[in-house]
Amino acid sequence: MNKINWNFDNTYSGLSNSFKENINPIPVIKPELILINKKLADELNLDFSKISNKELSEIFSGNLLPEGSNSIAQAYAGHQFGHFTMLGDGRAVLIGEHVSKKNKKYDIQFKGSGKTAFSRNGDGRAALGPMLREYIISEAMNYLNIPTTRGLAVVKTGEKVLREKNLQGAILTRVASSHIRVGTFQYISARQNSDELNIIFNYTLERHYPEIKKTENPALELLERLIEKQCDLIINWMRVGFIHGVMNTDNMTVSGETIDYGPCAFMDIYDPKAVFSSIDKMGRYAYCNQPAIAKWNLARFAECLIPLINKDFDKAIDIATQKINSFEKQYEEKWIVMMKNKLGLFNSEESDKSLILDLLTWMHKKKADYTNTFCDLMDLGPKKEVIYNDIDFIEWKKRWKKRILKNNNTKKKSVELMRNHNPLVIPRNHRVEEVLVSAEEGNLEPLNNFLKILENPYNKQKNTSNFQSLSGSNKKYVTFCGT
Repeated sequence: MNKINWNFDNTYSGLSNSFKENINPIPVIKPELILINKKLADELNLDFSKISNKELSEIFSGNLLPEGSNSIAQAYAGHQFGHFTMLGDGRAVLIGEHVSKKNKKYDIQFKGSGKTAFSRNGDGRAALGPMLREYIISEAMNYLNIPTTRGLAVVKTGEKVLREKNLQGAILTRVASSHIRVGTFQYISARQNSDELNIIFNYTLERHYPEIKKTENPALELLERLIEKQCDLIINWMRVGFIHGVMNTDNMTVSGETIDYGPCAFMDIYDPKAVFSSIDKMGRYAYCNQPAIAKWNLARFAECLIPLINKDFDKAIDIATQKINSFEKQYEEKWIVMMKNKLGLFNSEESDKSLILDLLTWMHKKKADYTNTFCDLMDLGPKKEVIYNDIDFIEWKKRWKKRILKNNNTKKKSVELMRNHNPLVIPRNHRVEEVLVSAEEGNLEPLNNFLKILENPYNKQKNTSNFQSLSGSNKKYVTFCGT
């Protein structure tokens, strides 16, 4: 087994049973390898060259556990749509923490691996479509340069899972820098055990932020780090039009990675209130609400740290509140910079904010495609669409061109800046659905071709334009949890 080069150092499984359940994946009947991520495997220093696809199927289904692994289901809680619930890995097991040659640690988790103590009424299994969706979107996010968990493999189980109908079962191998969540802290905090809170706090520092261990107030430093990381993450989501769809506190990591691609989608027509999730009836997690929800989740994290921030409860509350309230200003400043990068604007001018907002207002009013509007400004759109002949857009472009030429700048320099921040290709919803349908029918070629395109989203490729166009359907797109 070690011919693959697994190198496990399992620290989380060494914590007490308050933090996890020791459990192995439940074996499956007939595992079949569907996807293997060789580029990610290279980063992990894993070598699959001496092992057959049949053996890989056994390994990544959980039928054959690697030497040195120690599988657990992690405990955590979460505010799900604002309501607090004690949760945990109900259909996933963390088989271990793999360490690369660069001494970087990665969680290796099987998603869809069977029932655990946290499954409640669930079957602990996952369907092929949602597991492939998570693989596709997480890989797209990685190549869009957005912090994310990633998919290492997808295996069909040879079993059916019952949802609205019988579906093909599958297991996704998910790789993350860790699976410690805001909800992990909430779970421990709810137990009201100060020793356990100190354990998870110190573990998190050791795992992700060792440089702040000896600072004057490590708990406050941790809060500041997470505020900054989550602010940067949401800015990146907004930059590419990504809507997570289920921003519960159990889906916010302390590492700052995007996690849990359930009812997620990429916005096509610009609409600040865009929602694609079938379960988000009130628009809590709409595109425009993501920054506010991030702040709300961070406030829940701050509540967990109160005993560690200051022994004086009231003083700790005041200190934490000030930090949380710094989020808005930090976000607005970073959002302006991000939008200026998307528009190729160097330096700062008083008119920049109005120039940005006027474009977004026009896009919303005219129902313009978010991604393609910036592609059009770079002259890299799929074709010259009629909407960009609109008189208001032409007038706006005149103002924009005057602005980019200020401070001895050139259009060429501006476009170079824009190309680093504006993808030409995103995983458009109709394309995702097309390749998922083909894959479920046994044809993996469209899926593999799509993944290849998504690996290079900022550069023009031979058939880039085929993946830039809208679906042409007037039907509202809806995504589902896949649980």
